[in-house]
Amino acid sequence: MTVRVGVIGAGWIGKEHIRRLTHTITGARVTAVTDIDTARAEDAAAPVGARMLPDGAAVIAADDVDAVLVTSWGPTHAEHVLTAIAAGKPVFCEKPLATTAEDCLRIVEAETAHGRRLVQVGFMRRYDAGYRQMKQVIDSGRIGEPLIVHCAHRNPTVPESYTSDMAALDTAVHEVDVLRWLLDDEIVSTQVVTPRATSKRFAHLKDPQIMLFETAKGVRIDLEVFVNCQYGYDIQCEAVGEEGLVRLPDPAAVGVRTAGQHSTEVLTDWVGRFADAFNTEFREWIAGIAAGNEPTGPSAWDGYAATVITSATVEALESGHAVATDLKPRPAFYGGAA
Repeated sequence: MTVRVGVIGAGWIGKEHIRRLTHTITGARVTAVTDIDTARAEDAAAPVGARMLPDGAAVIAADDVDAVLVTSWGPTHAEHVLTAIAAGKPVFCEKPLATTAEDCLRIVEAETAHGRRLVQVGFMRRYDAGYRQMKQVIDSGRIGEPLIVHCAHRNPTVPESYTSDMAALDTAVHEVDVLRWLLDDEIVSTQVVTPRATSKRFAHLKDPQIMLFETAKGVRIDLEVFVNCQYGYDIQCEAVGEEGLVRLPDPAAVGVRTAGQHSTEVLTDWVGRFADAFNTEFREWIAGIAAGNEPTGPSAWDGYAATVITSATVEALESGHAVATDLKPRPAFYGGAA
């Protein structure tokens, strides 16, 4: 079966996923594209033989669309995901699922009422080989019960449009999701500490930030978000357990010895660092749809949790105090207590 995909949003990430579905993933074909900028939609649709449609509702309703990919502006996500659920079509939504907890819960309630999982949220780190190896080690009990997790998320630079709240909402959100998954535990409180600011930042930006999370089981997590580190794109994660630790490997790179130095390359952007994870994410999503299975990746509930936790982290940054996340109880539909 070839899964026919309709794409809502033809910006950079939308075009990248269209390329991936067309040239990298087997079993998928992009058949419809829409964007608020019609020229951009046509530019994305024409090379892959897809139709350009006027809006998201038209894409979702199209007879030649089996599944929907939402890569539009964040505040529009909830509308498109809810429409896809009402149409009974699988929908992959890049993060955020929605920009407010209330809209996330509307999606959770709609999917629960539908009675079958349709929604997957684009947290690609769960598909990275290194994180998956960490998950296997933690789940096996080899390092005992996790006690502490140390993380870092470093970017070489960010544009002037990047604001202090984006450190949580756009950057740390990936750690929030992958850590909940790695630990099979929920984040119950968040706090932000701001050390001496780098002179390399724009004046309005608080950078770096240290985010401190506590989980329901008492695990303590520290996350350094440093988006003007200058030297490269660097993702670090180390889980310390009662009997050992497990560390995320750096991307494979050759060692070079020359002029009295031994060096390895550091990647400079997230595209190169997680390209394989994106490919695996879409390969598994398409294969699941073709087999008639429900999605197994990050759920609407995971999208809700990420929005609540990152919003609480912004509140913690602005207030200077620890903030409880106050997540609703997880429904049984998503694996919570009955």
